[in-house]
Amino acid sequence: MHVVIMGCGRVGASLAAALQRLEHTVAVVDKNGEAFHRLSKQFHGQCVTGNGFDRDVLTEAGIGRAEAFAAVSNGDNSNIVSARVARETFGVDHVVARIYDPKRAEVYQRLGIPTVATVPWTTDRFLRMLLPEGVATEWRDPSGSVAVLRLPMHEGWVGSRIRDLETATGCRVAFIMRFGNGVLPKPDTVVQADDAVYIAALSGTITEITATAQRPPEETE
Repeated sequence: MHVVIMGCGRVGASLAAALQRLEHTVAVVDKNGEAFHRLSKQFHGQCVTGNGFDRDVLTEAGIGRAEAFAAVSNGDNSNIVSARVARETFGVDHVVARIYDPKRAEVYQRLGIPTVATVPWTTDRFLRMLLPEGVATEWRDPSGSVAVLRLPMHEGWVGSRIRDLETATGCRVAFIMRFGNGVLPKPDTVVQADDAVYIAALSGTITEITATAQRPPEETE
């Protein structure tokens, strides 16, 4: 398929190279012609100098036949305007914009444009490398408000109901990996040994939730 990339920074150049390796045709747009020096010597796609939200520039880049568009410049406003033009004016099906501000990302997500909130995603990537397994998030929504993570648990929770775990921690159990299979638990589902429990939680509550889960459950009468 044909893909148009707006922004030839490190991300744009890397994305162009990856798409070309997958045998897609690629056009890269950047307002600074010097930016194309970041492209590999093996890149044989199209380079178009100009603003990524300019219709004539996008037309020159082949937006009319493009099946995907990525806006990855270093400016939030330019990225979202370009993405909206690609989606709303040219009808490109697969459009994504890189956004640094997580609050903006949430707004644009509601407009139907998938966004990559760079700061939260990068933070989570570092946490996966820095923290013990199971503490970092597996997924975070574009606004950074909700996270999904594997919950590190005290062995004393084995035999407890999902309802009791959720009540004690204040989280929502999203799914369980059990013997290699995904399970959507019910409130009365019992935690078994070797279960990997994945939860959804609000950002800012994860530390407290994990601390509670790593203690044995309190006995109830």
